[in-house]
Amino acid sequence: MPSNEQIFGSFQFLSTLFIFVIGSVFLLAVIIFIIDIRQTHDAVRRNYPVIGRFRYLFTMLGEFFRQYFFAMDREEMPFNRAERHWIERSSNKVDNTVAFGSTRSLTPTGTPIFVNYPFPTLTEDAVEMLPMLIGPYSRNPYNAPSFFNISGMSYGALSTPAVLALSNGARLAGIWYNTGEGGLSSYHLEGGCDLVFQIGTAKYGVRDEDGKLNHDKLREVASHEQVKMFELKLSQGAKPGKGGILPANKVTAEIAAIRGIPEGEASISPNRHPEINSVPELLDMIEEIREVSGKPVGFKSVFGSFEWLEELCEEVHKRGIEAAPDFIVVDSGDGGTGAAPMPLMDNVGLTVKESLPLASDVLHKYGLRHRVRLIASGKLVNPSEVGWAIATGADFVTSARGFMFALGCIQSLKCNKNTCPTGITTHNLRLQRGLNPEDKAVRVCNYARQVIYEVQVISHSCGVVRPRLMSRDHVRVVQESGKSMPMSQLYPHPIIYPEYEQYATREYVV
Repeated sequence: MPSNEQIFGSFQFLSTLFIFVIGSVFLLAVIIFIIDIRQTHDAVRRNYPVIGRFRYLFTMLGEFFRQYFFAMDREEMPFNRAERHWIERSSNKVDNTVAFGSTRSLTPTGTPIFVNYPFPTLTEDAVEMLPMLIGPYSRNPYNAPSFFNISGMSYGALSTPAVLALSNGARLAGIWYNTGEGGLSSYHLEGGCDLVFQIGTAKYGVRDEDGKLNHDKLREVASHEQVKMFELKLSQGAKPGKGGILPANKVTAEIAAIRGIPEGEASISPNRHPEINSVPELLDMIEEIREVSGKPVGFKSVFGSFEWLEELCEEVHKRGIEAAPDFIVVDSGDGGTGAAPMPLMDNVGLTVKESLPLASDVLHKYGLRHRVRLIASGKLVNPSEVGWAIATGADFVTSARGFMFALGCIQSLKCNKNTCPTGITTHNLRLQRGLNPEDKAVRVCNYARQVIYEVQVISHSCGVVRPRLMSRDHVRVVQESGKSMPMSQLYPHPIIYPEYEQYATREYVV
């Protein structure tokens, strides 16, 4: 039992410590008070010294409090809790059924509702997912096995363990992985999956010192059997009309070598390909890449107007159907994984909900619907959205953020700060330690397989044996009156121009 002297000594120590802490806090408050009342650039802090700073603290913490405590399951943007939790449960391969009814309101205007058939397809009558040929006129066509794949995310924007997890997960799931515009790294190849090499406006990985396309480097990339296709990026959902941004603190020696840029300097891509100023020049570039690489080539774009796509179709027919792009990626104008100015992310470019059916219809009119494969991208992360895209006219769907959630993303909105708490978009080695590539690769695979499986379930409910047999007749869209109408009436397929009918019936198979 402690003596009275020991008790008194402990009390004295605690009293001294308390006085020291209080004094330090008071001194700090006085210093902050003097700083705040003397500065002139912030009126709140000048008028309310010290306590005015709490406004900024609460503003900063507000987005996190809303996510965990206040927002309802379907309220958050850009992805709500229900969507994130479905992906998390699917990637962990645990039960993701729900009880007591849907928490999603089915009455807002624009809500798609699949039309179930009274005699759905029996499991034994269902057909396995079939591969689809891309690039029949290239020397090395690609028979793509899956309709759901990983969209473009660059090494550099993503961390090493994230790329390893995605590439290994893609191999396990039998899907392709788009490299993004940051070039081809050893981590992409290490996973052993099929790869789509994206050529952005800076031509990272296939550029010369002046930023122009280098044929020798292009052949070197194409020599890898895993690289199945090349995607020419005109624009992306996060920043249509603006080039990519890689902060200087992310340009390490390794990334600089892969991309062909100076180490430690911020890399800002041009806002378009300088050598592509028209539709004929776009087709020239596609043909150049296809001829040098020997592999299918297409382009990715956010759509605003469609006159130029009609011009492209007309130019294809002048040159011959083999001159067509092998695929077109329709990206959504409502943002993406890249960091971008808010005006571009919020207000420029059509969403995929509007642009996908219009793009499909233009190709249909010109008899190019089977020649040019259509790929939908942009916030399509769950089976209902993927199923909607396929029924609308897409041959394939790609997702970036869905797979980021499968990796463990918690939507902390720090992708461009190099402080990602889950290690996905940071080069901080301490933060990367939390991301185990072997474990996350399995989660990536599980997520992809679950989406594919449940899209098939939707198609069977609609009475067809496989998803690509769904059409706009299988989807109804809620109108302002509260009633729904068939999507085939909202977006009826246009009549094919008679001179192009011969191309419309042509099928491309292995």
